[in-house]
Amino acid sequence: MRLVNRTFDELQVGDKAELRRLITVDDLYVFASASGNYNPLSLPNHDLDGDGEPENMAPTMFVASIVSAVVGNILPGPGTAFKDYHFEAHERAHPGDEMLIEVEVTDKKPKNIVSLKLSVTRTSDNVLILDGHADAHAPTIKYERDNLAVPGLLVQRHRHFEELLRRAKQCDPIPVAVVCPHNKNSLGGAVLAAKEGIIIPILLGNEQKIREAAEKLGADISGMEIIEVPGSDQDVATYACKMVHEERAVSIMKGHLHTDDLLRAMLNKESGLRVGRRFTHVFIMDAPGRPELFYISDAAINIYPDLNTKVDITQNAIDLAVSLGVEARVAVLSAVEVVNPAIQSSVDAALLSKMADRGQIKGGLVEGPLAMDNAIDENAARTKGIVSEVAGRANILVMPDLDAANMFFKQMTYVAHAEGAGLVLGAKVPVILNSRSDSEMSRLASCAVVCLQYANQKKASK
Repeated sequence: MRLVNRTFDELQVGDKAELRRLITVDDLYVFASASGNYNPLSLPNHDLDGDGEPENMAPTMFVASIVSAVVGNILPGPGTAFKDYHFEAHERAHPGDEMLIEVEVTDKKPKNIVSLKLSVTRTSDNVLILDGHADAHAPTIKYERDNLAVPGLLVQRHRHFEELLRRAKQCDPIPVAVVCPHNKNSLGGAVLAAKEGIIIPILLGNEQKIREAAEKLGADISGMEIIEVPGSDQDVATYACKMVHEERAVSIMKGHLHTDDLLRAMLNKESGLRVGRRFTHVFIMDAPGRPELFYISDAAINIYPDLNTKVDITQNAIDLAVSLGVEARVAVLSAVEVVNPAIQSSVDAALLSKMADRGQIKGGLVEGPLAMDNAIDENAARTKGIVSEVAGRANILVMPDLDAANMFFKQMTYVAHAEGAGLVLGAKVPVILNSRSDSEMSRLASCAVVCLQYANQKKASK
């Protein structure tokens, strides 16, 4: 950014400056955090008056504050200090509105004070949002500077998951068999997704434990179907598989049982959900500041996958991304971006890339081996001379093994403040694999992904 001021001696009555500024949702969050003003009227997605529509109004003080971008940067510019000011609000601004900020010098006074006329107008309809006047101490020393660096701000918001939820709410809710929702955590995700109109939970297991969990949760489950299934947790999981075969459920949600018990039932050759591929796990991750979702696989099931297993890991992740309307760009990761026979992950990555070239893996672009930096950062890829449609732009990350995938997932969660939605793929239907530590957003996003996947597959089959 280049900044040049105009000193008191240089200023003339009638001098003008203007700037255009788009108001965004993030602006409202930043202003709320910086000011401490959490008025729901100005917080995105908060409905204050109960009409079902969030007000999303930009605070008047925020609109007034953006005037300082012209006064402090342009006219008079660096070195200016407000003495007093007065604003009058005429209309309300909202995210998505572009503002035209105008400043005009109307008087020069003793002691280097200038009077300024101020206005903020919405450009789409030329409506005056705010106007006023101010006196300011104009700079007396000339200032010119290039490349002024200011630290950026990253709003810890999960906009990609919010968009998934918005899209899922436009679809019909899907019936989901919830296996052993015998405690608050395992029942809570199903109740929450049902409340949002994304799924229709069918609660399987011990009815008394389910109702006790609902009481502790403070949830009304009177409208939900509860099926008493006697026997072990694995027996309950087997019953869920039966519901899938009978087309009474289009997905399964893991409740309060060991993942191994759920998978054993699904892998049963007679009553399970095998379709010819390995079961693989994928985390769909929404990291603040990233332009799109990440798909990370496999972080929960296949510990040391061989080449054949990695083929299924890759294909399952591609199919999921494509079903959500996403261009699948797969980076098969290794510690290096060149093939090294001593590093098996680099050899596997090269083979997977070539298999995709020959049509053995379909539906997406596959590139490997790639290291993490040149997989997700275009500058890193260019620096190392890697030219491909995937390098620097990958959205599916196939990890060398479960250790690497799980550690990366937890780094993203606890260091980068990402949210992750977990699914098991490769079965007859996707399985929602929630964790006890999952947030509400993670649980909802898992259900939203399955709902959208089912809706898109159903639409494609017509």
